[in-house]
Amino acid sequence: MDYAFLQQYWWFLVSLLGALLVFLMFVQGANSMIFSLGWNAESRRLLINSTGRKWEFTFTTLVTFGGAFFASFPLFYSTSFGGAYWLWMAILFSFVVQAVSYEFQNKLGNILGTKTFQWMLVINGVVGPVLLGGAVATFFTGSNFIVDKANMTDTLQPVISRWANASHGLDALLDIWNVIFGLAVFFLSRVLGGLYIINNVEDSNIRSRAKRQLHGNTACFLAFFLSFIAYVLQKEGYAYDPSTGIVAMEPYKYLHNMLEMWWLLLLFVAGTALLLYGIIRTTRSNSFHRGIWYAGIGVVLVVLSLLLCAGWNHTAYYPSNIDIQYSLTIENSCSSQFTLTTMAVVSLLIPFVLAYIIYAWRAIDRNGLKQHDIEHDEAY
Repeated sequence: MDYAFLQQYWWFLVSLLGALLVFLMFVQGANSMIFSLGWNAESRRLLINSTGRKWEFTFTTLVTFGGAFFASFPLFYSTSFGGAYWLWMAILFSFVVQAVSYEFQNKLGNILGTKTFQWMLVINGVVGPVLLGGAVATFFTGSNFIVDKANMTDTLQPVISRWANASHGLDALLDIWNVIFGLAVFFLSRVLGGLYIINNVEDSNIRSRAKRQLHGNTACFLAFFLSFIAYVLQKEGYAYDPSTGIVAMEPYKYLHNMLEMWWLLLLFVAGTALLLYGIIRTTRSNSFHRGIWYAGIGVVLVVLSLLLCAGWNHTAYYPSNIDIQYSLTIENSCSSQFTLTTMAVVSLLIPFVLAYIIYAWRAIDRNGLKQHDIEHDEAY
């Protein structure tokens, strides 16, 4: 395995983690609909215990995604997670609020009331997907950062990268396309959340309400998502010369990436088809409850193809809007060959970890969740 292969390999793994994270945000999507799907305290508690079985998968994947980026592309980690400080802190805080809400809403001594913590889950269900989607959109729209590796020789302030303004990442929300993609991720999470509830909760009223929600959420998702994809495919992209590292603007760069790496286009089309199949069949059949799996696999394929398109084929995956020569590529921002090789060996354990997750998931969901379960078993 040469250095170039390891760089491509680790970008693939990071992209796969990002794709899995977007799928697992069905937890946030379902939580954003607690009060629209649940009409009383009992039904809302049933919904919360359904997502409560899975929220740790989402949180763990988010942390793993950040850790993988830190280990394989440390310059991105220091630039985005360090420079765009307030944006990532807002995302992390919303997930911390989620964890606290699950654990304390029905504890003895809760002076804030159960509904207060339920509204915190709703806030996480809205804020988390929108902000995370906006952060990912900057892979295509760029951010306001400066990179100067010469600063490593400065004994007083050896900081390689810094934000060019005092917003520390919140300026990403001033770009309309970042907001549009954030809203696309938000409505996608609600679609996935509805499909998950239909699959996981054995209650006819809740399933009926979730199906009605699917129509509007799907329409909003498609409107925002297709608008963003149309914008990305026709915009200029950030290409770099692998021999010199010089970044230059290339018309239709992301469209060229999809056409030149045709397998990514196939992944994108297949993923879109699976997502729509899961939604359409669920809404048209009263007995079909497995739409989450078709849609989930589709989402993973679509997000994976987009993230690979953003970094492969000599593309700067984190463009700088201050000076395009500061833009980060998988070559100028990655760890050493020794580090990537060592981690590549460790990554061989990933299939075993995935097998354990699948086993644990099946054990948890061996039977659909019923009201009886939260009345007689341990519950949130």
